[in-house]
Amino acid sequence: MEYTLIILLLPLVMFLFLGIVGGRLSHRTAGLHGTASMTVATVAAYVTAWIYFSQPRVDGVFPTIIPFDTVWLRFTDLLQIDLGILLDPISVMMLVVITTVSLMVHIYSFGYMKGERGFQRYYAFLSLFSASMLGLVVAPNIFQMYIFWELVGVSSYLLIGFYYTKPEAIAASKKAFIVTRFADLGFLLGILTLSYWTGSFSFDVLCDPTAPAVASAAGHSFLGASVLAWGLGLCFVGGAGKSAMFPLHIWLPDAMEGPTPVSALIHAATMVVAGVFLVARLFPLYVAYAPQVLEGIAWVGAFTALYAAVVACAQTDIKRVLAFSTISQIGFMMVGLGVSGMGGHEGLGYVASMFHLFTHAMFKALLFLCAGAIIHTVHSNEMSAMGGLWRRLPVTHLTFLVACLAIAGIPVFSGFFSKDEILTACFEFSPAMGWIMSGIAALTAFYMFRLYYNIFWGKPAANLDHMHEAPATMTVPLVILALVTCVAGFIPFGEFVSSDGLPYEIVLDGRVATTSVVIALCAIAVATWFYANGSQRIPDRLQAAMPRLHRAAAHRFYIDQVWLFVTKRIIFDHISAPLAWFDRHVIDGSLNGIAHVTQRVSWAIRRFQSGNVQEYALVFLLGALVITALVVAFI
Repeated sequence: MEYTLIILLLPLVMFLFLGIVGGRLSHRTAGLHGTASMTVATVAAYVTAWIYFSQPRVDGVFPTIIPFDTVWLRFTDLLQIDLGILLDPISVMMLVVITTVSLMVHIYSFGYMKGERGFQRYYAFLSLFSASMLGLVVAPNIFQMYIFWELVGVSSYLLIGFYYTKPEAIAASKKAFIVTRFADLGFLLGILTLSYWTGSFSFDVLCDPTAPAVASAAGHSFLGASVLAWGLGLCFVGGAGKSAMFPLHIWLPDAMEGPTPVSALIHAATMVVAGVFLVARLFPLYVAYAPQVLEGIAWVGAFTALYAAVVACAQTDIKRVLAFSTISQIGFMMVGLGVSGMGGHEGLGYVASMFHLFTHAMFKALLFLCAGAIIHTVHSNEMSAMGGLWRRLPVTHLTFLVACLAIAGIPVFSGFFSKDEILTACFEFSPAMGWIMSGIAALTAFYMFRLYYNIFWGKPAANLDHMHEAPATMTVPLVILALVTCVAGFIPFGEFVSSDGLPYEIVLDGRVATTSVVIALCAIAVATWFYANGSQRIPDRLQAAMPRLHRAAAHRFYIDQVWLFVTKRIIFDHISAPLAWFDRHVIDGSLNGIAHVTQRVSWAIRRFQSGNVQEYALVFLLGALVITALVVAFI
């Protein structure tokens, strides 16, 4: 399966090609080159998935295959960094997810980005981002994952800041880059901790709890916890930054300043699930040696999901509603991993989390691309500028409705199957966790149909005569993703992906499924009552009854302001400012003093280099006499 190398290399080569010669190409030619390369990569990914999952199992599990591997850096006989490709169930699944969504975004961008300045640059950055994510998920060792992890950060910075003439886009790209860099420091420390105590970067060793190196490392502790638990906890900090877990979520809503197709690519299917993928990749180690960290991940995910769902209920920018929805759904995935164990029914949470990652990628990409089609028509992100669009945008309306039903957990759409399994795993872990997540699922249904009714129904905010459906390059990806959303839930996902590699048959829990559907339908009914007729009378009354809560939710509970206070008033004013004073007055002052003394001495002895031969002879004679006198004195 060496051909799998082209899945990674094609987008990387296309980035270099468009980056170097893209300026000489027309928009159409550059777009066609980028889309063609991603089409080939997508076909190769699907062929890889077909061949991999068609092969016979070994001892009941799909084997781990490394079709390409080369040594890059060798530190010791045991510790080295390889560059290669690792194929196992979750990496193959991610290849399908990334290439599918990326291809849809490439096609969609033909219409959405038409006529934009920097069109060729945009497609170059898309290729770089796709290559980075693909390199991350097929990494055979944690250091290669970290390299591509940082490339994902760089390429997302470039895409978010694509409109570099807008101050908001510049600020958003810097915010995303800086916040995730702080989190990535934790990931790097976690990598160094794990590799130091196990003597390896390879996932073959790190993901095998029975490996002698791992078992030996587990015997060492620091401050009452295993060094492996510390390393895995630090790795999760990096994952929490990429996956926008509270309180490191602040970069993602502002990242909506990038083009809407970028939002679909980065914030729906790829970058934001990197943290989930990292925890899933190291999952055997978490279960064996850091179960307390895994439980902490579950509660962090639950709080993040609740926080983001509440905030989404008060947002008016449709892209920011979807951004907080993404944060909430990533929280669901983290909870699924956190409440899971290894093997059999204990591993339900793992299967459900990976299944939800797969289904969410499709319907969330669909939601963002539909939002792009709406913005393309209305020329505004605000719901107040919309209403009554279902007649003018029939395809967008229908596909958006499909995605809303999926994320709300309505049968038979894909989100119902994956979210229901997460809820089942939560109830088995703790009834409290189960009811908390069920409540968050109800909030999800409410704010998504609040968004749906405000966009497509109610009173139009403007004359709709000039509005029309987006071009085929934009609507075809919507239809494809909507069809996938309708059928993806029927995939026997547990047959391919499970925590221990053995086939797992997903069976719906009737009580949990019935409860979740009833709760979702009730939430949709409330949203219909509030918003379907376009009247804001009831929402306005609720807002007047709870003004402080609504204001706080609309301002994201002031978490951004807290971060600004911490960074500006504490770090900058009380840490950075004293350090800057010390640097300017002590360090720079010392060096300036040395330079001043040197200058004064040089000025004093300048006559020694006057160019006058008689003065040189006099100085030479005096020097000789001084040396002679010293020799005589000491003899």
